[in-house]
Amino acid sequence: MTEEIARIGEEAYQAAKEILSVAKLNKGDLFVVGCSTSEVAGEKIGTFSSPEVAEAVFGGIYQATEEARVYLVAQCCEHLNRALILEWEAARAYGYEPVNVVPQPKAGGSFATTAYKAFEHPVAVEHVSAHAGMDVGDTLIGMHLRPVAVPVRIATKSIGEAHVVCARTRLKFIGGSRAVYDEACL
Repeated sequence: MTEEIARIGEEAYQAAKEILSVAKLNKGDLFVVGCSTSEVAGEKIGTFSSPEVAEAVFGGIYQATEEARVYLVAQCCEHLNRALILEWEAARAYGYEPVNVVPQPKAGGSFATTAYKAFEHPVAVEHVSAHAGMDVGDTLIGMHLRPVAVPVRIATKSIGEAHVVCARTRLKFIGGSRAVYDEACL
């Protein structure tokens, strides 16, 4: 199992590195991640919460976000209405109002619980508008991305047994048929 856990951590790191590279985030941007440890372990979502798997996935993703100098935002499960865990500093910088909840493996999920324990000053918030994100195990992070979300295909298709879907965001287009757009913002 130790080799499998190490492999899961490496897959998580590689997947995060890929999307962070493609998304071209700036220092201090928000990167939201939803993760079903059940799906990573090959089980049905919500049935096999695993702190050990969460630590491996979180560790790989957190390392990549630290290297990219962006804030990691961990989505909780539906038992906490998909609240989000992030550093207090990030919540303050973006004007997000903290709420009072501490995620647990069966109420918030193992990934969010691991984030809460690992962050220096963790807080929960109800909503964010992240610049990019990664969904590990089909946890539905779209509600936490800024408009306009753009799907990103990366080489890493799974972490453990969980399907991985990534997205970045871009600025909205305004205008009409005569509008001209900045190619660097696409």
